[in-house]
Amino acid sequence: MINFDFLEKNLETLRIQYLSAQPFPHLLIDNFCDEEKLLKAYSNVPELNNKSRDYAFANNKFEKSNYKEICPEFLELYNDLSSERFNKILAFITAKKTFVDPKNFGGGLHQGKKNSFLDMHLDFNYHPLNKNWYRELNLLLYLNKDWKPEYKGQLKIKDLRTNDEAALDVPFNRMIIQQCAPYTLHGYDMTNFPEGRYRTSIATYAYQVHEMLIETPRTTDWFPKEDASFWKKQFAKNYNLLVKTKNRFFGSATAKNQ
Repeated sequence: MINFDFLEKNLETLRIQYLSAQPFPHLLIDNFCDEEKLLKAYSNVPELNNKSRDYAFANNKFEKSNYKEICPEFLELYNDLSSERFNKILAFITAKKTFVDPKNFGGGLHQGKKNSFLDMHLDFNYHPLNKNWYRELNLLLYLNKDWKPEYKGQLKIKDLRTNDEAALDVPFNRMIIQQCAPYTLHGYDMTNFPEGRYRTSIATYAYQVHEMLIETPRTTDWFPKEDASFWKKQFAKNYNLLVKTKNRFFGSATAKNQ
């Protein structure tokens, strides 16, 4: 499914593009997958009904973690993304010993319906189950057929250290590899897709093993817009504590959107 030959022939170029990108390391790869296979996978995407757990900060966003069961093409994609061949490519591009979570905890098929948005945020840093796995990368493969800028939904990224930001287009068959760090904010503004069309992506995450924890483990940190309500801002400020308390008593729901 993945165009491995292209990636392996352009490793040096991709590495330079990733490491030199602003406001922080990221990489855009068009034609990431075999077009015919990805179109077939796209034709099998159902309308999802599992609402995102981040409902307070994500409007009309739906998820399915176990997307590989939808069709053979998605199973092939899942296997390619978690393969040793792809891990070697990622490690070279990022100049770090990164690897894709083979169980894709927290990832999957994401679908933003009418007026969908996702507030700017920092992702959890250490894997909830493998406590010394540090989240290094978001890998986002977009399935927005015939996407146009006026549909909106561009991936917004912002560096908390400098406040520099960028908006990245999200057309069909584009992979965006984005660094995860304590300063790498990302999200997207309210979409304007035509009726019956959705902002669709496959989310996968890559990690590095840490012998010593370099940060305090956290869940998602949210950064609502300035014009957000007082209650939303207070919820964002206390989100980490509330989630940790909930998980202690009831466990994590992150892996339940099958």
